[in-house]
Amino acid sequence: MVRIRVLVVDDHRIFAESLAAALAAEPDVDVSAAGSGPAALRCLERAVAEGRRFDVLLVDSDLAAVPAGVPAQRESASVPPAADGIALVAGVRVSHPEVRTVVLAERDDARRAALALQAGASGWVAKDCSLSRLLAVIRGVLREETHLPPALLTGVLRELTAARKHRTDSERLVESLTPREHEVLRCMVAGLGRKDVAARLFLSPHTVRTHMQNVLGKLGVHSTLAAVALARRAGVRPADLPGLPGQGLAGDVVERSGQLA
Repeated sequence: MVRIRVLVVDDHRIFAESLAAALAAEPDVDVSAAGSGPAALRCLERAVAEGRRFDVLLVDSDLAAVPAGVPAQRESASVPPAADGIALVAGVRVSHPEVRTVVLAERDDARRAALALQAGASGWVAKDCSLSRLLAVIRGVLREETHLPPALLTGVLRELTAARKHRTDSERLVESLTPREHEVLRCMVAGLGRKDVAARLFLSPHTVRTHMQNVLGKLGVHSTLAAVALARRAGVRPADLPGLPGQGLAGDVVERSGQLA
């Protein structure tokens, strides 16, 4: 029998353990539970090291915020800075692309469902759905299917269409920048101020200020914050910043294999 390895990620321990127990009753499902995004990432890494990769992640849409060191913050322009469970989805897409993710939500939300799909999720499911429905989604995403509640389809398509238009418009504006202005913009996306940009690019602060003003003018915005938001929509990656301190990962993992301990 081919077994499906599932990781439930939810900071509501009772819900996570209850769902894990229900899934563990299935003869072809092995399930584990993690209480936070960092704990889930640790669990994924440990599984890879032990040669027992997970197949599907079930992620709470309202999971507590993921620390800035998680790959999602650096790799996905679709996820806002104040990200949560959706940021974990994006991080998993980068670090474990073979894993399918399904977002578990308390309520239908077309905008967040669209963000989840953009981040790499294969499905959006209500937390109060039946176990049979959830199992159908789990098995479906392993067949490369995408699952959304029918009531969300129109709203999600509208959100994705709007996001694609905004991205295209933003990309066109970013393409108008010179190579030096583009490098300055990447530094801005990385959170560097004028003096730090000057030191990094070996320019005078006055020259950097001129470049920043040119960037704002060409992008048609009036603040650094707006420029960074537009750059993220266009997929501009932050400048690499060597020597940044690492972020610790915290959170408990509750292991399950076939049944709860």
